[in-house]
Amino acid sequence: MNAAIPRSVFPTPSRTRPVSFFRFASKNVNKVYFVALHILVATVFLVPVTWTALGLCVGFYIVRMFGITAGYHRYFSHRAYKTSRWFQFVLACIGCSAMQKGPLWWAANHRDHHKHSDKEEDPHSPVRHGVLWSHIGWILSQRSEGTNLETIKDFARFPELRLLEMFYWFPAFILAGICYLVDGWSGVVWGFVVSSVLLYHGTFLVNSACHIFGSRRFETTDASRNNALVAILTLGEGWHNNHHHYQSSANQGFHWWEIDMSYYSLLALRSCGLVWDLRKPPAKKLHPTASVK
Repeated sequence: MNAAIPRSVFPTPSRTRPVSFFRFASKNVNKVYFVALHILVATVFLVPVTWTALGLCVGFYIVRMFGITAGYHRYFSHRAYKTSRWFQFVLACIGCSAMQKGPLWWAANHRDHHKHSDKEEDPHSPVRHGVLWSHIGWILSQRSEGTNLETIKDFARFPELRLLEMFYWFPAFILAGICYLVDGWSGVVWGFVVSSVLLYHGTFLVNSACHIFGSRRFETTDASRNNALVAILTLGEGWHNNHHHYQSSANQGFHWWEIDMSYYSLLALRSCGLVWDLRKPPAKKLHPTASVK
């Protein structure tokens, strides 16, 4: 007699495929948002252009860029100043509204960038991996998924930030709703879609352009450069060589002529008591021959 074939050798697609699809979708949801927003930019030709919509575009670009520069970058990545737990959450929500994932993911990746700056392990080095990769390729790569919580365990201990990390898209959807209430679909297209795409590429210029174009005041161990145009577009992040020289500073423009709108905003928040202990580089670190930090 032939032995019976065990049931376990037969595939069970009805059980395995939905799980595989869910895992694929969950791992790539940020890429879907990213690509969809770029495609939706074409809808600017389908809605009226109003002054209100353009105002929303500029206004929410500035507010959300502050959430990235002063929140995700200077606070969560480098702890360049202190704030309360509730305002920490506010900063995280503003950063999330920029559609650049959660504060823990963002800060963990940025800390890796500084740890391996312009080395092979750097997640977005134009020197090692090319300009296109550093500007946009890395964000679409599977390697950019996941968050190393060990790298960001100082903030991962807050349950509200862990929850926000899971639902990082929620503040952005709230923002899109506000845009609709203010100016209908014109508000959504200009105030949310176009503004978000401009935010992406403004932020990405720091990764790409600021390691290729500009001046070098300090001899850091990487190729970081100061770029005044990028500094204007990113509220001060373009003073990148300054930043790599002294990473934990709340100001990245070290001299009065280096415009740093994020730092000026932090000074205003300090006067209101919302932030405090803003760190600045000591005088000896401001000399071009100062040792690298």
